[in-house]
Amino acid sequence: MSMTMIIMLLCEGLPSWPFHLIDIIQITSHPMFTKLPKSFYLDDDVVSRARALLGCRLWTRINGEVTAGIIVETEAYDGLTDRASHAYGGRRTRRTEVFYRSGGIAYTYLCYGIHTLFNVITGPEQVPQAVLIRAVAPCEGLETILSRRKQTQVQRNTAGGPGLVSQALGITTSLNGTDLSGNTVWLTSGSGDEQPMESDILASPRIGIDYAGGDALLPWRFRIKDSAFTSPAR
Repeated sequence: MSMTMIIMLLCEGLPSWPFHLIDIIQITSHPMFTKLPKSFYLDDDVVSRARALLGCRLWTRINGEVTAGIIVETEAYDGLTDRASHAYGGRRTRRTEVFYRSGGIAYTYLCYGIHTLFNVITGPEQVPQAVLIRAVAPCEGLETILSRRKQTQVQRNTAGGPGLVSQALGITTSLNGTDLSGNTVWLTSGSGDEQPMESDILASPRIGIDYAGGDALLPWRFRIKDSAFTSPAR
């Protein structure tokens, strides 16, 4: 499918010329692509934010290339009381300092020194909470996404895992602390049929946090049921 056709399908009512010629402000002001307001991020219930992000779109504009994916899997991390969180117990280091800023910014870090993971900081200032974006369904800038992933067609492992999300969307640790109200990385509400019903959300324990003791059992991983793009971990 050509880029023009993709834009026509995703942005009905907008001009159908190639995406890079459409002004970012015009797109993000369209009702289908309204940026999430600051108030969304300031809610201090990180579990509710992790659920609410399902169906939203995560966008990036890297070196002039715009890409996006529909969020289909998240995990919540509640810093002060959650032993799986980098900020557990009020831990403050150079890496975790971003946790203590007001919600609505990016937290990116290297996992095992290899994979960049993208998190959304939520909650008011000094309340360290974050939502890990574990998987997205690619929906914009598919040619660029496939080039980054060295693939020829979109499939589950295009962005079906937290490290793959960052590869697909061009996210690196240089975006740590980036304001999500800008035009480098941002989130928008999805269209109506992309927003899951409560009955379509699966809750289960988070992945790879056995070190967290009893907190490893908390059902704070959320997925859209029957999505073909969630990570393979069950």
